Amino acid sequence: MIIVFALLALTVLVTANWYLWRRLFRDTTARPGRTRRVGAAVIGGGWVLAIGALVAERTGAPFWLQRVLAWPGFLWLALSIYLLLAVVAGEVVRPLLGRLLARRDRRREPPVTAVPHPERVPAGAPAEARQEAGGQALRPPQETRKAEAAPSDEAEAAPSDEAATTQAPAPSTPAAPAPPGAPVTTPAGGPTPLSEPTPSRRLFVSRVVAGAAAAAAVGTVGYGTYGVLRGPRVKRVTVPLAKLPRAAQGYRIAVVSDIHLSPVLGRGFAQKVVDTINSTQPDLIAVVGDLVDGSVKDLGPAAAPLAQLRARHGSYFVTGNHEYFSGAEQWVEEVRRLGLRPLENDRTELPWFDLAGVNDIAGESEGQGPDFARALGDRDTARACVLLAHQPVQIHDAVDHGVDLQLSGHTHGGQLWPGNLVAEAANPTVAGLERYGDTQLYVSRGAGAWGPPPRVGAPSDITVIELASKQA
Repeated sequence: MIIVFALLALTVLVTANWYLWRRLFRDTTARPGRTRRVGAAVIGGGWVLAIGALVAERTGAPFWLQRVLAWPGFLWLALSIYLLLAVVAGEVVRPLLGRLLARRDRRREPPVTAVPHPERVPAGAPAEARQEAGGQALRPPQETRKAEAAPSDEAEAAPSDEAATTQAPAPSTPAAPAPPGAPVTTPAGGPTPLSEPTPSRRLFVSRVVAGAAAAAAVGTVGYGTYGVLRGPRVKRVTVPLAKLPRAAQGYRIAVVSDIHLSPVLGRGFAQKVVDTINSTQPDLIAVVGDLVDGSVKDLGPAAAPLAQLRARHGSYFVTGNHEYFSGAEQWVEEVRRLGLRPLENDRTELPWFDLAGVNDIAGESEGQGPDFARALGDRDTARACVLLAHQPVQIHDAVDHGVDLQLSGHTHGGQLWPGNLVAEAANPTVAGLERYGDTQLYVSRGAGAWGPPPRVGAPSDITVIELASKQA
């Protein structure tokens, strides 16, 4: 089954890239040559870099190699997605543009006019006959037949010296070149069709559509990358809790997920995240998983700014699925060393509510999966409870255990549109606040990006949850 799926995926990938090469390079050139070869090299080389970046990250290749491959490889992944989408959208524009150009060309063509040709006259014909022959082409057919039925006596006369002289052909002069676009006449007098323009209309349309698609894709990826690198924006959400005491009105929890420190997003990005969180002056900080994509050895220096996090009731951390690809146990110890408290299927009692955390589902492969009974089984259910759980799908267990609010990430809000459609199929909530029975779920879009550095249609965020008491 896995082999069939792999072959199907490979077939789709090859077909999509062949179509991309055809529309961007083959259809925009008149004949085979360097441009088509360069296009094939760009597309093929881009995918070599992209696959190399993914393999290097997952296999723990030397960090310098990961950094060399990451930027061009992951950028190509994003760029190829939007090139393909733009070229497919161009299929709608292509026939419309072709019809528009054809209509314009028809308006510009000059009207075709008949060119008269003189009749041949015997050498001995008088001047009057020659003049009449010259205008015979313009006569009505009836007059022409009458003239042919009654030949004049003068036409039977012997040719004179003057007639012979008149019959002598005049020296030929070269014809002036016709203006561009003017109809060309044949000896029979009919206009010939205009020659095919160079480049042809089809070639022109292909180049316009391909150029527009490339510009749209590059602009989209460039702006999306800039949006991530400048740092996440603060989003504020008020969440009322029925069990929250009046004294906790306005309690602020800064929620950050999916920072994804990596060969692409390093220490500078981590510093922006920390500064943004601290600027909100939260009462509590919740880091809900997917902090890193790499080992402590490679990314420990990048995570160092987390030691600067400041909140009245401290900073807390739960694992995400990417921690289990990166050495979860080592990262749990590293964040503890940086001053954050890991909640590994654990709970702490704060002055006005319980704060609990469970491991990510990916930890099940290592015997470290989520344990809701351990985290929530013996708590006082009269107190409000806030749960940190990386994946939104854990909401169903949270409902069963009477959690009031679950804080999650994982989805990135889809990260790259239309990836939100895939995220919606796999998660109960992709972004924002929703209610499930007596439990509310808030899903952050995350601060960073995994794989391709840009975000499109899903801007990064750090959310400040302001708790509201219904007793107030």
